[in-house]
Amino acid sequence: MTVAVLDSGINADHPALKGRVAKVGPDFFNSDGLRPGDKGYGVHGTAMVSDVLKVAPKARIITARVINDSHEQEILRPKDGVTPLAKGIDFAVKNGADVISLSLGGGLFSDLASSEVGAASRAVQQGVTILAGAGNSGDETNEGNFPAGYPTVIAVAATQPGGTRADFSTVRTHNTIAAPGVEIISAKNTGGYSGVDGTSPATALASGVTALMLAKNPDLTPAQTRAILMRTAQAPPGGHNPLVGAGQINAAAAVRAAGNPPRIDTAPRPYKGKMKHFASPSGTSKISHPPIEQGLLTVGLGAAGGGLLLVVCGLLLALRKKQRVAM
Repeated sequence: MTVAVLDSGINADHPALKGRVAKVGPDFFNSDGLRPGDKGYGVHGTAMVSDVLKVAPKARIITARVINDSHEQEILRPKDGVTPLAKGIDFAVKNGADVISLSLGGGLFSDLASSEVGAASRAVQQGVTILAGAGNSGDETNEGNFPAGYPTVIAVAATQPGGTRADFSTVRTHNTIAAPGVEIISAKNTGGYSGVDGTSPATALASGVTALMLAKNPDLTPAQTRAILMRTAQAPPGGHNPLVGAGQINAAAAVRAAGNPPRIDTAPRPYKGKMKHFASPSGTSKISHPPIEQGLLTVGLGAAGGGLLLVVCGLLLALRKKQRVAM
């Protein structure tokens, strides 16, 4: 199976990658002047390719550079309106990708890019499964993360040893599954290995599992792949939640289940107002929300309280100003 790792470039000579990368694609993020071999080139990408290969050692790897390592979360907005990531997704599809691994992202809803939504939709329509990191702001601002938030993408949260959510993993109702994301031993672009934390390695590991599933059954559709990953995951107490989605991935169970996939009808149909939710296979109601962790709730309430205080202070200042003018 071919896995496209769209990231910050790679060091193709690292022992973990050498002779195992079929195609190194264009540098779509070419605004920083870095070139292969430079010390600051391919730090993150080298690590992510090694993590995919750790799970799926016979995978055919193709890569393209769509971010840089100084600003992994930066999403360029070029004049033509097509982001480096959108170009990378189209490149991956044209070069035979079965799986696209996106250990990247960032931003709020204002950062949603129509070119990326379109590219991801085209990829899935052509049978390519896309996975992306849920984000690493769960212990800070818990911002939304794209492309993980795009509806055609499998959003991967990170777990710590024991299978519960890693503190940094972003909490979102669109989180699909989770994978280990703490101290994942990954290749360094300068040689050697080091432990990496984040939803980035979690996504790379999950992409490797997806490649194994497709090797077992190349006819799997993206919808079937998503369904199997979710149904075979180690479900959290209470079922699917925004912390880890359907739970930590179970690689062995997912690969076994790939041989006998569920039938999923993905044909479009009109909405008649009777269904509580649209999407199969999660079964997650779109009109209710499971309880969130107490710590996250406290942070959220604290932020809301601070915001309210600022609003009140602003109103008081404005009122005093009006009173001074009137006097």
